[in-house]
Amino acid sequence: MALEDGSSGTAKVPAGASTGSREARELRDGDPSRYGGRGVQKAVAHVEGELARAVVGLPAEDQEAVDRALREADGTRDKSRLGANAIVGVSLAVARAQAASAGTPLHRHLAGLFARTAPGEGAPDGGAAGGPGGRVRLPVPLMNVVNGGSHAPNRLDFQEFMLVPWGFPTFAEALRAGVEVYHALGRLLSEYGLAAGVGDEGGFAPPFSRNLEAVEVLVWAIERAGYRPGDEVALALDPAASVFYRDGRYVLAGEGRALDSGELVDLYEDWASRHPIVSIEDGLAEDDREGWRELARRLGRRLQLVGDDLFVTDPELVRRGAEDGLANAVLVKVNQVGTLSEALATIRTARRFGWAAIVSHRSGETDDTTIADLAVGAGCGQIKAGAPARGERVAKYNRLLAIEREAGPTAEFPGRDAFAVLQ
Repeated sequence: MALEDGSSGTAKVPAGASTGSREARELRDGDPSRYGGRGVQKAVAHVEGELARAVVGLPAEDQEAVDRALREADGTRDKSRLGANAIVGVSLAVARAQAASAGTPLHRHLAGLFARTAPGEGAPDGGAAGGPGGRVRLPVPLMNVVNGGSHAPNRLDFQEFMLVPWGFPTFAEALRAGVEVYHALGRLLSEYGLAAGVGDEGGFAPPFSRNLEAVEVLVWAIERAGYRPGDEVALALDPAASVFYRDGRYVLAGEGRALDSGELVDLYEDWASRHPIVSIEDGLAEDDREGWRELARRLGRRLQLVGDDLFVTDPELVRRGAEDGLANAVLVKVNQVGTLSEALATIRTARRFGWAAIVSHRSGETDDTTIADLAVGAGCGQIKAGAPARGERVAKYNRLLAIEREAGPTAEFPGRDAFAVLQ
């Protein structure tokens, strides 16, 4: 993306392995002779054709107008005609080009966009997040260090088991703790003769026979690394329950049993009472709204309950979910909704209801670091970027370290305060 003043911006678009049924649709070629049908020549052609024609001549500083033009060019609700992967790439490239034109870091540019799309709300603790002269709020990383479900070829039904290093004064120290626990976990698995290969998001993929084993081993790894479970490093889960929901039952094939909604909530309640679990994402299936209500009623004051497939970064679905009492947090994936403006609107909606918003990567990631700047710019306070392994994950953590270093005394790390529901 090039502007009249010679500034330019690029964006790389990720893809998800576990996707919600209502999320924006990426466009693949479907030609089995190229990349197994997963090529993107059609999407690229749309970027260079219809989408380019839709935005040429528009003011790059008006992100809302650019994104509206992209949506209108596509003409479908789920962006399936031109492809969400094509649309989101243009949307993010425009933001990067405008930041370059203004000579400002991307997170500060995004903070300005967020302030304009959220009039009167500002950022947490006052001021525009990352705005000129304001504080720069780094996010708590939720680090997926044990992979299962759609992310790994093992028997774990639950998709993600995450570390939450929240008991530290800076992002750098929190990241260090997460890295040290990750490597302590690798040594533990090796000691017990368990394979230490990794899954889609860089987490280990051991052949555990029970989902709870992953939780127990993570607690041991935290202690082995010299940290206090719960106080310094807590745990989070992403079961991705829609994947194992069958005919009204949750089929834990790896454990040879099936549970109804209430029994699965019982399981979460039991685990959380015995282990330092502070957040559960997609604990129930996206279509099990009654189950979500029960989960929120029973655990909504004790745990962060995050909707991913449930809300697919759609501000209207978040609004309805908040009014129906389904959760207390939303996962934000820009490519899941299709444009930067819509993702910012989702964060704004979450904030209006007092919910947390967690900016997230995808399983099929790139080395693009935009989500790191977005988490800071919108003052979200939490980010999912995977395990501290593999270049596409580490790039996000390195970008956050750079932002913290550049911010100097204006940088703040919220720690537990990022989990408003737990206060």
